[in-house]
Amino acid sequence: MRKIFVLDTNVVLHEPRAPLMFGDNDVVLPIYVVEELDQFKKELSELGRNARELSRTLDKLRDKGSLADGVALENGGTLKVGFLRDRATEVAQHFAQRHVYDNLILGVALQLRRENPDRTIVFVTKDSNLRIRADAVGLTSEDFDTERVEISELYSGRREVIVSDEQLRQSFDEGAELTPELPFKPNEYVLLRDAAKASHTALARFEHRSGRVRALPKRREAVWGILPRNLEQSFALDLLLDDDVKLVTLVGKAGTGKTLLAIAAALYKVTDDDAYQRVLVSRPILPLGRDIGYLPGTIEEKLNPWMQPIYDNVELLMGLHRSDVKEGRSHHELVDMGIIQIEPLTYIRGRSIPNQFLIVDEAQNLTPHEVKTIVTRAGEGTKVVFTGDPYQIDNPYVDSTNNGLVHIVNRMMDHPIAGTMTLSKGERSELAEMAANLL
Repeated sequence: MRKIFVLDTNVVLHEPRAPLMFGDNDVVLPIYVVEELDQFKKELSELGRNARELSRTLDKLRDKGSLADGVALENGGTLKVGFLRDRATEVAQHFAQRHVYDNLILGVALQLRRENPDRTIVFVTKDSNLRIRADAVGLTSEDFDTERVEISELYSGRREVIVSDEQLRQSFDEGAELTPELPFKPNEYVLLRDAAKASHTALARFEHRSGRVRALPKRREAVWGILPRNLEQSFALDLLLDDDVKLVTLVGKAGTGKTLLAIAAALYKVTDDDAYQRVLVSRPILPLGRDIGYLPGTIEEKLNPWMQPIYDNVELLMGLHRSDVKEGRSHHELVDMGIIQIEPLTYIRGRSIPNQFLIVDEAQNLTPHEVKTIVTRAGEGTKVVFTGDPYQIDNPYVDSTNNGLVHIVNRMMDHPIAGTMTLSKGERSELAEMAANLL
């Protein structure tokens, strides 16, 4: 029997097409959800755009019939805008008078359950507290997630393979042909370990064109003063310096060197290799699209607190010491030379970014749609790098399983122009590593 899905406001703000994504079931959008959308539709943020898109979708559906009676959808389901006929009785017997909109939306689901005792009513919300409250009054409640990926199951970009001594030697020459149980992904990195002598290892990479696993050349020169300190950083740096890999994702906890490696590789490719026109480093000011405000000060003065982590990394790579800072030296030298540009993601929509090395820091705070918006800005010759820690999320509308960083790793892992690496070993300091693991 067809189910009835009742959607909460945060579901349609997260994905405005959500009412059309429940197959041949019946979807009910409480009228109080539509009222709540009024609070967002004038915003210039992603939430505002999603609210406006849903409003336009509902308005078009009105041409097919009455939303109060239900409109047939192309997937065989129906969409209806519902409301409480007996608001006082339905809500008062279950809930306190706080959280008015939440109570009314839950009330619609309770009313549908009473009117349709033979059908399954499912309340869909991304609010964990609201799911608890729905469960307490006997409603079936679910999270809305079209592509939920648990962090423990996220593709890491590397694996370890036990090989023979001959295969290990082949990896340094023509490349070794290996047939593991799970096929290699394009640009997947491999730690090859000799079956006879475990201390014999090689850092290698799967080449999708030849189908062989080839050992990486040992890096002897520093990249803007940076040498990788562990195998994960070695893999990440190789990925960052490969111009054929246009999309790179670096995932890892604080202190693993994601941002520093990305900026070092970018500066090397722009200044030493002359492969790109400039480095563009950006990070979200939550949420993506929020203006920088009307307080006094220049744009740069307003952005300084947000961009300071990037400035710190750039000045570290420049080798600046306290005496240099006193003399007025800073990251502005590279900015003035046109080598690097540091800016927020606020105004990226509509831009075209050709022949640049684009680094997006703190990408775990982006939604999947925002990540798509950024990648589609990349013009000819541009390389895009996303860095972030899925466990440190400040955006209330995403979590560790559905943020843009996790989404893009999951979606792009089978494509030859994309690569990813998960970094787990902290290298910032002994104290930072201990804090990341224990606190």
